[in-house]
Amino acid sequence: MSTITIEDSLGITFCNRQQVAIERGEGCYVWDDAGNRYIDFTAGWGVTCLGHSHSCITDAIYKQALKIIQNPNSGFTYSPARARLLQVLKNVLPGSLHKIYFVNSGAEANDAALKLARKITGKTKVIATGGSFHGRTFNTLSVSGGKENTNRYLPSMPENCFVRFGDYDELASVLDVNTAAVIVEPIQGEGGVRIPDLNYLSRVDQLCKQRGVLLIIDEIQTGFCRTGKFFASQHSLVEIRPDFMTMGKGIAGGFPFAAFAVSAPVDALLNRGDHGGTYCGNPLGCAVAAAVVGFLIENRVAEKVAASGAVLLAELQQLQRKYPSLILAVRGRGLLCALELSSDKVVQTLTQTCLEKGLLVTPTRNRIVRLIPYLLIERAEMAAGLGILDAALSSVVQSV
Repeated sequence: MSTITIEDSLGITFCNRQQVAIERGEGCYVWDDAGNRYIDFTAGWGVTCLGHSHSCITDAIYKQALKIIQNPNSGFTYSPARARLLQVLKNVLPGSLHKIYFVNSGAEANDAALKLARKITGKTKVIATGGSFHGRTFNTLSVSGGKENTNRYLPSMPENCFVRFGDYDELASVLDVNTAAVIVEPIQGEGGVRIPDLNYLSRVDQLCKQRGVLLIIDEIQTGFCRTGKFFASQHSLVEIRPDFMTMGKGIAGGFPFAAFAVSAPVDALLNRGDHGGTYCGNPLGCAVAAAVVGFLIENRVAEKVAASGAVLLAELQQLQRKYPSLILAVRGRGLLCALELSSDKVVQTLTQTCLEKGLLVTPTRNRIVRLIPYLLIERAEMAAGLGILDAALSSVVQSV
């Protein structure tokens, strides 16, 4: 009896799954429980930034697990592993960020930032952007612009509002004295790899500073070299000085871990006990994250991603020219790319066809297929994956 059949027979899952049971992985490859190999262009939604089972990660887990996994009294006691991670992150964070808090997931990081922004301003209104996605907690769903995610949950939060992503003038028109914070992704991931102009974030930053509103930059999907810079906000022509920056996914290469950092003025308004958690900053997670971030720095991975991302984008644009009836647009920065297809049905068909031919891609709302390969992808691996994508597109063209 296969793993898939066993899972289906249990009847306890809340989501539809691809009909494949992945058992192990190495680099950009994964194998199912029948021994079939696939190229992974999802990186677990951008989490496995160094690929599957990288020795940097497995060694850190093993060495730290031999020492201690969870501190007594959790965050109340000091930890050498946490101190090492703080020092590593200090080398890459924007200079305006003063203090770091560790959490368990990107949604939790955003949830905490929203909670604390409301606490220190005494205001409740938060402005987000249409098409955004900041998590699946109640608080983060309230600022995620996809109605298919938010409309199912009550009550709504009428104080919050949404503006068009990249539209500075619309944001300026609704940012008022009741606004606690603006939350924005430097590049929208779930929204379809939407990329604003290079002045957008700096103008938003200046507007927030002028009107006394806190700025939350969500780097959960875009951080840690994914876009060819250590953080996507660094592509801006003018330095961004956020009040909060949230981080996750690639920070620990697949180990569940996340963080948010705050500016000195924000830190001055926070009190002991304003946030915490049982597993926040546990030594095992800190050790893994320190190893991953250290590897990214030492191996200048951001530069490699910028180069390989340019190749990937050019190849995808070539596929667009080859299949204009299917691919309406191609977008990307670094190794975060998207194909905008002719319909959501085509997205599902292409995703399934890629799977059958040995490639894993990420279907996304709004007719999007995202390609998020691991950051160390070699040219031969990329070519092999794109070859499968080409064959899958050819099959889909013939079927529609």
